[in-house]
Parts: sequence; C-alpha cells; structure tokens
Amino acid sequence: MKLLVTIARILVGILFIFSGLIKANDPIGLSYKMQEFFELWSMSALNGITLTLSVLMIAFEIIAGVALLLGWQRKLIQWLLLLLILFFTFLTGYAYLSGKFTNCGCFGDCIPITSKTSFIKDLVLLVLILFLFFNQRFIRPVFSKKATGILMLLATVLSFGFQWYTLKYLPVLDCLPFKKGSFIPDKLKIPANAIPDSTEITFVYEKEGKQVEFNSDHFPDDFNDSTYKFINRYDKILKEGSNNIPEIRGFDFINGMGTNVTQALLDADHILLLFAEDLSRPVADWKAGFEPVYAAARQRQWPVYVISSMAHPVKQAIAGTAFKDVEVLGGDRVMIRMAARTNPTLYLLKKGTVAGKWSYKQFGTANKVLSAFPAVAPQVQQDTATADPDHLK
Repeated sequence: MKLLVTIARILVGILFIFSGLIKANDPIGLSYKMQEFFELWSMSALNGITLTLSVLMIAFEIIAGVALLLGWQRKLIQWLLLLLILFFTFLTGYAYLSGKFTNCGCFGDCIPITSKTSFIKDLVLLVLILFLFFNQRFIRPVFSKKATGILMLLATVLSFGFQWYTLKYLPVLDCLPFKKGSFIPDKLKIPANAIPDSTEITFVYEKEGKQVEFNSDHFPDDFNDSTYKFINRYDKILKEGSNNIPEIRGFDFINGMGTNVTQALLDADHILLLFAEDLSRPVADWKAGFEPVYAAARQRQWPVYVISSMAHPVKQAIAGTAFKDVEVLGGDRVMIRMAARTNPTLYLLKKGTVAGKWSYKQFGTANKVLSAFPAVAPQVQQDTATADPDHLK
C-alpha cells in the first residue's frame, strides 16, 4: 500500500506542478478563459477579478504539488487538493457535456487538449486524490522540517515571481499564433487539413399561421405559392467539421475614414504596430519608452500605427506625446487580446512576418533592434504615420 501511495503521490504532485507551470507561462490567458465561463453563466460582474483568481489558482497548483511531493502539511493539502479537483472536474465536465467549450485551458495554449480529454484527466486525478486522501497516513515528509520550509518558501516565491515576469515581459514560451517568425497571412487561412461542416439548405415557410421547415429534397406534397409564404432560408448544419477555424480571426483594421487597411499593413516592407487594447494601463506608464522607438522608426521611414479596440479614446490619450501624429486604427478586442498579452505590446512586421515582439517593459530592447537598421537621410523623410495605405511599402 505504501508503494502505491508513493506512486500516486508522485504522479499527482508532478502533474499539478506541470499544469501550474504551463499556465503560469500565460496567466492572463487563463483569466480570459475564466471570463468565458463567467459570461456564459451571467456572472460577467466578476470579470474584473479574473486575473487575480488566475494568479492565485496557478500559484496554488504549483505550491500544492510541491507540498504533496515533500509531505508538507499532509492533512491540509489533501483537503485542498480534493476541493480543487472537485472544482476542476465540475468545470471540465461542464465544458465537455455542454459542448460550449472546445478547450478548457487546463494546460494553456501550449498544450491544447479537448474538453473531453480534460474531463477524463480530471476524473483520473479525482480517483488518485481520493486514494491519497484515505491513505494519507502513509505520506511522510521527505526532508527535515527546516529544509521542507525553505523549499516551500522557494516554491511560493517562484510560483508568483514567474507569473509576475510573464505578465510584464510576455510569456517565456510563446505558443500563440502571433509568435516571432509567424507569417500572419498563413494564420488567417483555414488549415489545409480542415474538414468543413456538412450542411443542407433549409427553407422556412409559413402555412396557416405556422412556420414549417424542409429541405430541397422534401418539399410538401401540397406545396404551392398560394398556401405557403416564404420566410427565410439558411444552411442547416448536419455534422460539424473539425479544424476548420483559422488560428487568427478578426485581423481587420479600420482607419479614421472607415477604410480597411489590413492588406496594406501586411504588405509593408517594415512596419511597427503597437497593440493597445484599451487605457487600463495609462499612456504615461509607457510613453517614455515608446518615444525613442517612434523616433527610430521615423528615421527609417517605417510606418507606425497604434491598434486598439478603443481607437478614439486612445487617440485622445496620446495627444500630448511625441508620437501624437501616429494614426490609431480600430481593431477587434478579442484578436488584440491574443496579440497583446501585455498592454501594450509592440510588433515589427516584415511583409506580414513577425520579426520582433516586445512588451511595454522591453521598449528599450526594441529601440536597440531598430537602431541596427540604417537610417534614411533627414531631407527625404516623410510623415509615415498618416501615409496612404497604398504607399506603405
């Protein structure tokens, strides 16, 4: 029995640590997933605390996994692990059985698994944790009390410290479609191995005050224009396909005149895009770092744009800065959240390929990269911030 407890203890501990570390690489991604659940349950009022909940949950996963391996506070940890896995099993079970979530975010974006796999994984974990719960007398500390205390302190500091770093400096392991080296136009396409939805054209008619539906192969025997009034037609999904969604959606940008300039941005030889979802982080927090970046781009005649889901307020907010002439483009909020895991995030694109990506804390590094490119003589410079989309190249 002791051997079985040890094996289960190692498996559960390592899995919790691994799961926590994967999510700690991108805690804001988990917070967005929480918001999806809250909005579905009409609890969107809690959206403002999802990042805090995300950080605490991730830290607890890592700390609890380490505590289980070390044998620290076995009774407390067993109760907490049991409560946590019951909560996780409920979430993944709901995600799978409701069919409303294809991925519950259990291992972040780096290891996407289906809601069914997540649910099965949590059921197995639940069995293992129940086994440990009822056999916790066989769990003994591995090291002395002092050494265990030091290791627990290190685990706590590292679990929070790693998350702080990724929230300020972007994920260490970038698993999103906007990672460096990505050719964005390819990410906008439906994958080549996609299986499309199986559909049929369905007609909606009204007869004697009631609506009836039928497809082209099953028209009613008494059908005629005098008794049936056409209401609508739509494509009815008979069987959902798979892998038929592009990695990047909503990659469309509108300028102040209502013109879509997306293709022009992707065609540019070099272009800087600053993704700023909103003003939750004030411009004053990052303008000092961005001003030299903007100046370096101007010296090289590179177009610079800010992309935001709140274009007009952001334009007003930068009015008193050295980059006040930068055009602010409107963009999809969900897409910006995927592109900018820090608010804001700077991109250097070369003909649609991500050549550089920096958080607002790394603008100094971005400036060094830009400065390595040759500048253009001042007398031939032109205002690229408001350049016509057809001349971005």
